[in-house]
Amino acid sequence: MAQLDHGRCAAPFEWLGLHEYNGRWQVVAVAHGARSIEVVVDGSEQAVTATRIGEGVFVAHLAAKPASYALRLHWPRHSETIADPYGFDPLLAPEQLDAFNRGELRRPADVFGAQVRVVNNLEGVHFSVWAPHAQRVSVVGDFNQWDGRRHVMRRHAEAGVWEIFIPEVDIGAVYKFELLDQHGYLLPLKADPHARQTECPPASASMVAPPLWHAWHDASWMARRRSMHFEAAPLSIYEVQATSWQRDAEGRWLDWDALAAQLIPYVQAQNFTHIEFLPVNEYPFGGSWGYQPIAMYAPTARMGDLDAFARFVDSCHVAGIGVILDWVSGHFPADAHGLRQFDGTPLYEHGDPREGFHQDWHTLIYNYGKPQVRQYLLGSALAWLDRFHIDGLRVDAVASMLYRDYSRAEGEWIPNKHGGRENLEAVAFLKDLNSLIAREHPGVMVMAEESTAWPGVTGSPEHGGLGFSFKWNMGWMHDCLHYMQHDPLYRRYHHDDLTFGLVYAYSERFVLPLSHDEVVHGKGSLLSRMPGDRWRQFANLRAFYGFMWGHPGKKLLFMGGEFAQRNEWHHDRALDWELLEDPLHLGVQRLVSDLNRLLYHEPALHRRDHQPDGFSWVVGDDTHASVYAFLRYGGEGTAPMLVVCNFTPEVRNDYRIGVPEGGVWHEVCNTDSDYYGGSNVGNGGEVRAQDIPSRGHRQSLNLRLPPLATLILRAEGNSA
Repeated sequence: MAQLDHGRCAAPFEWLGLHEYNGRWQVVAVAHGARSIEVVVDGSEQAVTATRIGEGVFVAHLAAKPASYALRLHWPRHSETIADPYGFDPLLAPEQLDAFNRGELRRPADVFGAQVRVVNNLEGVHFSVWAPHAQRVSVVGDFNQWDGRRHVMRRHAEAGVWEIFIPEVDIGAVYKFELLDQHGYLLPLKADPHARQTECPPASASMVAPPLWHAWHDASWMARRRSMHFEAAPLSIYEVQATSWQRDAEGRWLDWDALAAQLIPYVQAQNFTHIEFLPVNEYPFGGSWGYQPIAMYAPTARMGDLDAFARFVDSCHVAGIGVILDWVSGHFPADAHGLRQFDGTPLYEHGDPREGFHQDWHTLIYNYGKPQVRQYLLGSALAWLDRFHIDGLRVDAVASMLYRDYSRAEGEWIPNKHGGRENLEAVAFLKDLNSLIAREHPGVMVMAEESTAWPGVTGSPEHGGLGFSFKWNMGWMHDCLHYMQHDPLYRRYHHDDLTFGLVYAYSERFVLPLSHDEVVHGKGSLLSRMPGDRWRQFANLRAFYGFMWGHPGKKLLFMGGEFAQRNEWHHDRALDWELLEDPLHLGVQRLVSDLNRLLYHEPALHRRDHQPDGFSWVVGDDTHASVYAFLRYGGEGTAPMLVVCNFTPEVRNDYRIGVPEGGVWHEVCNTDSDYYGGSNVGNGGEVRAQDIPSRGHRQSLNLRLPPLATLILRAEGNSA
């Protein structure tokens, strides 16, 4: 009884509740702080008074085995009658525990965590958690005054899983798990790994989540998505950090409903096809922007409840906008209430810091070799797609997962079983992730932020690839920004920065990203990195956007970039929307909107992004003039598009460029248009091809190239 009294009994169901002892039936209960306990038998008015046999342990001897009973607890200031949590049989089935042990429980959050259940006609919550090395696990919360002696859980030793059903716990109740490690030491209170709702940081408890009540209106969107061939579709992504896109008059971030009212119409007006959010699953430290998540199954409570997030996604779909989430499976934070040393041992992480500690971020690395850990992560990915109809996941920091020596010096990492640097377990996990999503959610995209030359990132797992839908083209991004930062006078010496990307453009399916990472940590904004005076900075940025939207690959632009945010992004304040009162900033915004519209409506600019026959150079070697020209093709029945870039401030008259078709070519975009803030140098809207051979083509255009600008022209009569 001493162990029960002190909350250290590892097998409480053997002692608590209704049991026969020496031929007599008795009920044993724990309620520290109670003045007395009565056992109400078979719903009668009479009750048996229990005897206190310890500080908080009571026993009541019954005349016979009851059909049912309840506990009447008399506290110093009130009394309550409750069903005994120790009067219920196990709710976890052996086949569920077996599947969990094998890592084959595809949707573990439907089994583990806090499940609202009705058992024996009583509503309550079934709690379960994996903690194989714990000596004891309890559920604590407001419903038991955070007393770990009250609700010690039942242990399934074969699976290392603990469970308890607690009647009359309400939706919205806050809770954590209290664990004693294998040596009997009390650990910091732990949040539920499978929590589907949490308190708002800095509070850190898990919450009993309600069912998702939202009635969806996106059936037609979901049907189209299932049949979509995303590799040939127009894809232009607006990357957003949800709490800093816009703020209210008091400087507070918007909730999901307010964000929907403002962000969705804005994205529609800008003609982006998708919104990609930096991670929205719960994270304790705002400065991590969500990239150090603490709850892999719960949307952040900062912006509202589960239904509010569902309404946001649904509203996007109704408006024709997809939603992509950044998703972090490479590491987790070391906060005491999180997964670190969850049961007193390195349960989710590697024990050896050479495998389990990220030196760059001071975070912990998942042990992908454990089936339960892989299952936990795979279940998280499916949960966002199942419950919230998410259209894509962007997997963060894939390179850090693939290499055991990532950001480590010699002697600071452990080779794999073959002596190599590849993380074989992480590779297997990523293949499983992509195969699972492709199988269960056709049309959902999975993107890799992978910064190395790992082969086959978007190749099929059946042929040795990782199976991602797309890979972020980090090399293209760095090369292009390196080029654009040079004064035009010196760009001739860096000409290959813009051509090199085409050498490997078809080795993977690429997204061209200008992401949040490029406008933080002292790098400045995109605009501030452009050389020259104010006018030239804007002209450079507009010309670069024209080049990017014409280049093969899907597009991604971080918020603020579409109107040339001047200051570096900061997560604690809104974007500088007042800049749109300036015609030059407004002009960049207009340009991005028009480029997205062109991308969507012109098959040549998206349909063959990943096929070599969708692109050909016309001018790729004019280093002296810093001029680039290339053709894009969309296939039979579609108009070819010509993209011409002049990355010097010189107007170039009579610049001849070969084209594959005669007739009129329409100037469908000129980044130097005065509508965008430019000097309005151009070709009057159209140019007629001449029968003068040039650069391998029988016809050619005699163009006037505006300064620091990109032209996009379409052959007449073949537009889609």
